[in-house]
Amino acid sequence: MGELRLLGAVLAVVDGEVVDLGPARQRCVLAALAVDAGQVVSVDRLIDRVWGGRAPLRARQTLVNYLSRLRLVLTAGALVRRSGGYVLEIAPGEIDLHRFQDLCARARAEDDRRAAELWSEALGLWHGEALTGLGGEWAEAERTRLHRLRLAAESDHADAVLRLGGGEDLVTALSARVAEHPLDERVAGQYLLALHRAGRTADALEHYRSLREHLVEELGTDPGPELRDVHRRVLAAEPDLSAEDAVPRQLPAAPRRFVGRGPELSSVDKALAGAGASVAISGPGGIGKTWLALAWAHRNAHRFPGGQLFADLRGFGTGEPKPAADVLADFLTALGCDRLPPDVDARAALYRTRTTGKCLLIVLDNAATAAQVVPLLPGGDTCTVLVTSRNRLSSLVTRHGTEPVSLGVLTDTEARALLQGVPDAVPGLTALCGGFPLALGLIAARASSCPDLVTELRDLGVEALHADDPDASLPAVLSWSLHHLTDRQRDVFGLLGVAPGPDIDLAAATSLTGLSTRDTREAVHALAEASLVTLTAGHRIAMHDLVRAYAATTATGAARPALDRVTDFYLDSACAADLLLDPHRDPAQPAPPASGVRPADVPAALAWLDAHHPHLLAAQRSAAAHGRDQAAWHLAWALTTFHWWRSRRDDELAVWRVAAAGHLGVAEQVAAHRHLGQAHVELGRHQEGIGFLVRALEVAERHEEVTQQALTHHALTRAWELDGDDRQALEHARHALRLFRDLGQPTREADTLNTVGWFLACLGEHDPAREHCQAAVALNRRHRNPDGEAAALDSVGWIDHRTGRHEQAVEHYRAALALRRGLGNTTWAASSLDHLGHPLAALGRHDDARAAWREAVELYREQGRDDDADRLQRLIDA
Repeated sequence: MGELRLLGAVLAVVDGEVVDLGPARQRCVLAALAVDAGQVVSVDRLIDRVWGGRAPLRARQTLVNYLSRLRLVLTAGALVRRSGGYVLEIAPGEIDLHRFQDLCARARAEDDRRAAELWSEALGLWHGEALTGLGGEWAEAERTRLHRLRLAAESDHADAVLRLGGGEDLVTALSARVAEHPLDERVAGQYLLALHRAGRTADALEHYRSLREHLVEELGTDPGPELRDVHRRVLAAEPDLSAEDAVPRQLPAAPRRFVGRGPELSSVDKALAGAGASVAISGPGGIGKTWLALAWAHRNAHRFPGGQLFADLRGFGTGEPKPAADVLADFLTALGCDRLPPDVDARAALYRTRTTGKCLLIVLDNAATAAQVVPLLPGGDTCTVLVTSRNRLSSLVTRHGTEPVSLGVLTDTEARALLQGVPDAVPGLTALCGGFPLALGLIAARASSCPDLVTELRDLGVEALHADDPDASLPAVLSWSLHHLTDRQRDVFGLLGVAPGPDIDLAAATSLTGLSTRDTREAVHALAEASLVTLTAGHRIAMHDLVRAYAATTATGAARPALDRVTDFYLDSACAADLLLDPHRDPAQPAPPASGVRPADVPAALAWLDAHHPHLLAAQRSAAAHGRDQAAWHLAWALTTFHWWRSRRDDELAVWRVAAAGHLGVAEQVAAHRHLGQAHVELGRHQEGIGFLVRALEVAERHEEVTQQALTHHALTRAWELDGDDRQALEHARHALRLFRDLGQPTREADTLNTVGWFLACLGEHDPAREHCQAAVALNRRHRNPDGEAAALDSVGWIDHRTGRHEQAVEHYRAALALRRGLGNTTWAASSLDHLGHPLAALGRHDDARAAWREAVELYREQGRDDDADRLQRLIDA
C-alpha cells in the first residue's frame, strides 16, 4: 500500500502521495483496524472503538459508509470484508506502529550497541502524540497505552547508551522526561548519570537531593537501592561509572505467528500483576508454551528495567537437563559477576543477592522438575518468574506460591488464524493437526510458498496427520515439510538434529555439514523459512526439541563423520582459547586439521568459552560415546583453565571423569587422575582427592613419568594445605621443585619456589621463605609470567607483614594487586586487597586499611566468598 502512520497524526501514503482519509471518525475506523492489521476485527468491536458507549442508531450503516470511502483511497484489496468483521490486509512493515513494536522486540534480543541503534530507529518513527486528532474512549486508552510503550522504549534506549559509556547527549531529553515523571526513579537514575557524564555533577547531586525530599514528603519513603547506588557512585566520582550493574537482555525474539491465547494471556497478566510473582505454564510438547511465555514477556518487557534473563533448561530435549549450577553461572555472568563460587549453593546465594532489589523478568523455559527451578528463584520480592514445563510442577505451586496456567490446543478460530493464507479448500486441516501450534506453524510456513498446497496435501495423504496422540502426528507434518526441501537442505536438517549441545552457531554448523559457509548459511535459512529451525539472538541455530528428535531420525550415514568434524572444530577452538588464558601451560594436542576459531585476545577467548561451554561438554560426551578417547581427554584438558577461572568445579570433575574412563596412555591416565583429585579437593572432598592424587603419583613413579610426578607432587601440596597439614604440603612442594629444576621448566620452577616459600613461612621459617619467594619473583619476571609474579609478590608481602616489615609489605601487596588487576584476575585481587589492609592497619593508616577491606568485601560478596566478607566486615566495624 505504501505507509500508514499512527504515531502522530493518522495519515496514509499511497503511491508516494498523502491521501485524504476524511473526518476524524473515519480516520478512527482506519486506526481501529490498523492496530490489529491482518486480523479480523468484528463490527461490534469497530463500533465500540469508534463511538464507545454513545453509538448512534445508524452506527452500522455509518460504519459501512466510512469503510466504503476508505476503500476508495486505499490500495485495492487493502480493506477486506470477512466473516464476522473486517480486516486490514496491509503488511505490518507498512504501519509505523507495528514497525515500532518489531524494532523494540529486536532491540531486546541484541547487545547494547545494536540495541541502541534499533531503539533510536524505533523512536524516530514518532511524529508527535499517537493518534493525534482522534477522540473517544478507545482512542484515549490506546493513546495512553502507546505513550507507555514509547516511554519504555526511551528508557531502554537511555539505559543502553549509558551502559555504552555515553549519556551527554541525553541530558535534554531526560530533563523533559524527569519533568513529566518527577518520581520515576529509573528516569532519575539515568538523568543523574547523564548529568555527571556531561560534567554537571553538582546538578546531578542537587537533583537527587530534591527528588529525595519529594519522595519523603509525598510517599513517605527514601529512594530505592538502585537510585541510591547511582547517587553514591556519582558522589564518590568513581572513575568508571560506565560499569553499571549489567542489565541483561536475554529474551529470544518474539514469536512471529503468535495468535489467540486471550484467556491464557489474561491469566498470566492477572497472576503477574504484582512484583515478586511467578507463573508455571504447563502442557504437552508442541502446544506453544514457549510461544505464550515469550509473547507475554515481550509485551511486558517495559515493566522490568532491571532486564530479562532467559534459560532453556532442556528438561525434555536430547541429553541431560541443564544443571542449575550451569544456569546460575550464565545468569551471574550476565549480571556482571566476573568470578563464580564453586558450588551450586554458593552460586544460588550470590544470585539471590544480585537479584534482590532489582526489577527483573526471569523466564525458565522447558523445566523438567521443580527441583531444577528452585535454585533459580531470585532473592527479594521485586523479580517476576515465568516457568514453562510439560509437567505441572506442583511443588512450586504449593511451596513457592507459583500460579499454574495450563495450556491446551488452539481453538478452531485460533487455528484458522494461524493458517491464514492456506486455501480454505483443505477440509478439516486444523482438526488433523490436533490444534497443535507446532504442526500448524509448519504448515503455515509452507503455505506461503506453495501455490499447489491443496493438491500436494492430497497426494501426500494428509490423513496421515490424524492421530489420537498429538505428538504422533508431528512426524507426519515434519516429513511433509521435508518433501519440499532440496537434498542438501534435508541432509543439513538431519545433521543439525545430531549436533552436540543445545544449539549451534554458523561456524560450528559449517564444520558439521562439511559444506562451505555460504552453502551452510543458505541451507539454514531455507530451514528457517520452513520453520524447522529458529535463528536466535547472536545468530545461533536452534530447534524445538520435538523437531530435533525427529531430525536425528533422518540423519544418514554421514552423521558419524559430521560429528567427528564438529568435535574437532570445538576441540581446536578450545585449544586456541586455552593457550590465550595460560600461554605457559602445555597446550592440548590440536585436532588435525586445524578447523576452529581463533579468539583475538583473553576477553574474546573467555567470551567464546562462555558461549560454547555447553557445546564443548556435549562434544566431549559424544566423542567418548563414539570411542574417540583422545579427543575426550584433550577436550577436558583444554577446558581446565577456563573451569578454574570461572569456578566451575563440578564441570571440571565431570569432564575428567569422562576423560579418565577412556583407553589412554600412561601420562594421560596420570593427568586424568590428578585432575580428578584436584577437583575433589576443591569441592571439599579432601581425602577422596588425596586418594586419587596418591594413585596418580604411584603410576607416574612406576612408569618413570617424571613430569607427571612433578605435577602430581605440586597438586598434593594444595590438597594437604586444605586438609590442614602444612608440613606434608611442604614435603611435596620440595619434591616438585627438585623435579622441575631437573626437567628445565622455569615457569613451573618459579611457581614451585613460591609454593615452598609459602609453606616455610606458614611453619615460621621466615628467612628461607623470603629467599624462595623473592627468587620466584625474579624467575617469573625473567620469563614474563605476570600471574606467577603476582602470586610470589603476594607471598613476600605476607612474610614481610609477619616479620614486622609493614612498609615493605604494603609495597609488595600493591605491586601484586596492580598485576592482578591488569590481568582481570578479580579472585586473587580480592585476596591481595584483604592482605593489604593488615600492614596498613599495623602502620596506623586505618582509613586506608578500611578502604582496601571495603573493596575486598565487595569482591568477596560477588564471588560468593561470604565467610571472608563477614570476617573483613567485622574488622571494618571494629
